[in-house]
Amino acid sequence: MELKEYLKSRVFFTQVFIGLAIIAVLSYLFFHWLTFTTDHGNEITVPDLRKLSELQVEEKLDELDLEYVLLDSVDFNKDFPKHSVVEQDPIAGSKVKKHRKIYIKINSSGFTMVKIPNLIEKTYRQAVPTLKSLGLEEGTVTYKPYLGKDMVLEMRWNGKKLNPGDKVFKSSKIDLVLGDGKVGFDETELDTIPVTETPVDATE
Repeated sequence: MELKEYLKSRVFFTQVFIGLAIIAVLSYLFFHWLTFTTDHGNEITVPDLRKLSELQVEEKLDELDLEYVLLDSVDFNKDFPKHSVVEQDPIAGSKVKKHRKIYIKINSSGFTMVKIPNLIEKTYRQAVPTLKSLGLEEGTVTYKPYLGKDMVLEMRWNGKKLNPGDKVFKSSKIDLVLGDGKVGFDETELDTIPVTETPVDATE
């Protein structure tokens, strides 16, 4: 049988059909296997664990066939309950497989104490970064007459005057009293200066 006749024959079309059918079956089996091995379509949405206790985290993740690993505790954050989750990885809403480990960080039981640095006669621009580097926050800024403009004259916390070396809770707001730079020579003060007269020598 010549090639031209073979290509037009029923045998050829039958073989082509069988070949396409085999390819279709193999493709179906491959994608079915791929779906099974990757667990496609059975992903779990990571819940929001923030503000939950470690026991609540364990119970919630057990229900979802997930696990957790406690990494560390972080400095106390007043916006979260003590010993509750502050950070998690993966974040809430992420898609993961069964038995995936969720890494968490727990809020510590309270603020740590830090020493107040000596900011007296430092400039405002120097004082604020120093406070932030220690975990403190800038509070209210007020001014009072002083020759040095924006020079730190006092540090206060909850209305109490602080001295260098005093301890306060981390994340405390430190109020600063600064110089306004408006102090100068006042000519009216001359009127208040007593005039000393030189006694006249009566013998002259």
